[in-house]
Amino acid sequence: MHSFEAPPETPPRWSRRPTWRPGVNGLHRLLGKRPPDILTAAVDRWQIAPGNVVEVRPAKKLGGQLYRIRGAEFGGVAEVVRDFIGGFGAMQPPTMGYRLKNVLLTDGVLYAGDAVRHLQRRSARLPVHLVPHDLLDAVLYESWLGNRWFGNWLSDDCLTHDLAAYCGQPFTARAASGHMTAYERALGMHPLRRASARFAELILFDDQSHNDHKRQRADLLRLRLTGGRIDRHPGIFLLRGRSGAPRVLANEQAIAERLAVKRGFTILDPSTASLEEIVRLCGGASVVAGVEGSHLVHGLAVMPPDARAFVIQPPDRAVSALKRLTDRQGQDYSMLVGVGTHEAFIVDGDEVERTLDLA
Repeated sequence: MHSFEAPPETPPRWSRRPTWRPGVNGLHRLLGKRPPDILTAAVDRWQIAPGNVVEVRPAKKLGGQLYRIRGAEFGGVAEVVRDFIGGFGAMQPPTMGYRLKNVLLTDGVLYAGDAVRHLQRRSARLPVHLVPHDLLDAVLYESWLGNRWFGNWLSDDCLTHDLAAYCGQPFTARAASGHMTAYERALGMHPLRRASARFAELILFDDQSHNDHKRQRADLLRLRLTGGRIDRHPGIFLLRGRSGAPRVLANEQAIAERLAVKRGFTILDPSTASLEEIVRLCGGASVVAGVEGSHLVHGLAVMPPDARAFVIQPPDRAVSALKRLTDRQGQDYSMLVGVGTHEAFIVDGDEVERTLDLA
């Protein structure tokens, strides 16, 4: 990794200057001119890792489950169902690096010439912003999805951070919250944080692919968090409760307790558990189970290579994003679709156990 001396994270107020770029961009939008993505402004680009085909494995499921799906998130029903059926190879693009010059970050938006990329929702619609005078050279690793969902931050942005740390000073505009601080400490992440910045040079990546290079970085993340020391046990049920976007399993506690009594599962609420407890329990679980959502990524990130995910889906908000993680890592994925709506649905305890019995 490169050595660097990080500049102060909060420049003094007097060292700021006005910029009209947000106003100019807003005017272009009013005139119907959609700005291109910021990668089009790159002065240099290179391949970090080649693409490759990933096997999309059939989800382990009882008969008739896919007919229960009435709606999907992050894709159409047909696309989500196809991922659950599996049995095909999905070509993953290469991992790419890009170098840009004269880049501005303000109010969650990157500007380079006429090109733009949104990292966070804008908090204001002012035409002029105050930004720091000083110029930085840095490497961005955050993403819109990682800023929106904790699961994407852990499963994607933390892996991109490895690329950033190799290239220079990792940078993020996102403030740490929740478990993020503990993960950053455990993973040795020391990013420079600023809500606004001017970059003489900025490196960023196209790291959305689930190729072998990303799989290797995910394996390394697991090893760094667990230290390679795990105590195997039957499984863990990660409670979701009412956190995040509504996906309320009305009989969640009853299902979790049934698995604890009959299968020897451990029940854990990751929202109140320490990272040390999460890693210790998830790192040795043969099954990581729970309602679909970002909280399950706590478990998927550290569960053993031969473990499997068991994901309970609401029928009107099915998601296959977590399956793409298990497919990337060559792990099994079991699923059960409930009855009701994402605001209140239930699953049958016998179906839960029959699904876990599938070989």
